[in-house]
Amino acid sequence: MVLSKAASEFDLSVHSTFASRYVRVSLPRFKIPDNSIPKDAAYQIINDELMLDGNPRLNLASFVTTWMEPECDKLIMDSINKNYVDMDEYPVTTELQNRCVNMIAHLFNAPLGEGEAAVGVGTVGSSEAIMLAGLAFKRKWQNKMMAQGKPHDKPNIVTGANVQVCWEKFARYFEVELKEVKLEDGYYVMDPEKAVEMVDENTICVAAILGSTLNGEFEDVKRLNDLLVEKNNETGWDTPIHVDAASGGFIAPFIYPEIEWDFRLPLVKSINVSGHKYGLVYAGIGWVIWRNKEDLPEELIFHINYLGADQPTFTLNFSKGSSQVIAQYYQLIRLGYEGYKNVMENCEENARVLREGLEKTGKFNIVSKEIGVPLVAFSLKDNSRHNEFEISDHLRRFGWIVPAYTMPPNAEHVTVLRVVIREDFSRTLAERLVNDIVKVLNDIDALPARVSAKLAAATEEREGVQKKTAMEVQLEITNIWKKFVADKKKTKNVIC
Repeated sequence: MVLSKAASEFDLSVHSTFASRYVRVSLPRFKIPDNSIPKDAAYQIINDELMLDGNPRLNLASFVTTWMEPECDKLIMDSINKNYVDMDEYPVTTELQNRCVNMIAHLFNAPLGEGEAAVGVGTVGSSEAIMLAGLAFKRKWQNKMMAQGKPHDKPNIVTGANVQVCWEKFARYFEVELKEVKLEDGYYVMDPEKAVEMVDENTICVAAILGSTLNGEFEDVKRLNDLLVEKNNETGWDTPIHVDAASGGFIAPFIYPEIEWDFRLPLVKSINVSGHKYGLVYAGIGWVIWRNKEDLPEELIFHINYLGADQPTFTLNFSKGSSQVIAQYYQLIRLGYEGYKNVMENCEENARVLREGLEKTGKFNIVSKEIGVPLVAFSLKDNSRHNEFEISDHLRRFGWIVPAYTMPPNAEHVTVLRVVIREDFSRTLAERLVNDIVKVLNDIDALPARVSAKLAAATEEREGVQKKTAMEVQLEITNIWKKFVADKKKTKNVIC
């Protein structure tokens, strides 16, 4: 006779995760639990919750790389336990970082002699790279002003209002005035003439953007350099340029080599670039390169020896993983100039397909430029009934994450949608996105004009109020939608 017995809840050979008690109770959210749980249960529960995240491949808001080859994935996992700063313990990893710095410096036409090592460092991203470059400019300016016996307590940086928020962070954290060139309707990058007009003796640098976050456009660094050379000659100043090439630094050298924006221009003293954008590496790697050693003050470099040998270090972070550095080296030698050029040309071509598909609908104005970062920024020609925020919201139904946002001051009445074309965004996906946008347009055209109608009704009720201009109405609609989207996000992310 076969004997059987009831399995106890501790018989792990019988129970699957979904048949166990661990899926019947809520896990702690604010305090570490008293007891352990099996590893497979912990994995399954966390993995299940992560399914509610958006699909990274369909996140068209982000410039950050979302796909790499399996061979590089393996290198990343094999080196995930190496600490980047342990240079004496991991000398080969340090050597790979130095090779990356030199390769990128040559790509940016740094004036290096035969066998001369480039000056630069790997960072967590372009935000850290910009902080380091800004600190170098500030210290050089302070040293110069002190040597001349002049006040050195009110430094400033001149940028366009289209700069990424990390510039605002640098200015606030390190007490530097940020002088922004305001944008104009139809011109969404820094005007070089206006930027140079704002330069004074306390300007530590002018920051130019190679690839605006708003519309992907390259700023005219060559024109800025020429105007600044003239002003420096007239005033006796030596105001330099930093190029924020976070997005465009791995694009321009391969498909726009004729554009002069890098160290070919004499006033460009440092450049940052994001390896995790069009450098084609997962999130967590950036680079900052200086023109030569004189542009990085020695007093900003620290030397430590408690890890086994003298190690120079100039970073805001200390311990961090080595994986992204190794991944960057993999991409540089795996793809080479030819491979990067092919990838960027593919991105450019797929951006063209998307742009033409949107134009054929007859519903949109294209705000982005054909020369620049491969993205498509576009706005509705007629937003009297529905606006860009509604389109962004409805596209979520199909899995697409397409951001809608307003332009900075002086152009805030303009609302745009933006699609970033990355390496893994194929022509098939571009065509599919156009089809889904057309479906969304048909769907919302069948809906009542929610926000616009409410504003019109509210206006009719107010007697004696002067009629608003079309621009004022659009700005009010935009602000209401921004509040609606923000409130919706708060409700969605509330923890029960």
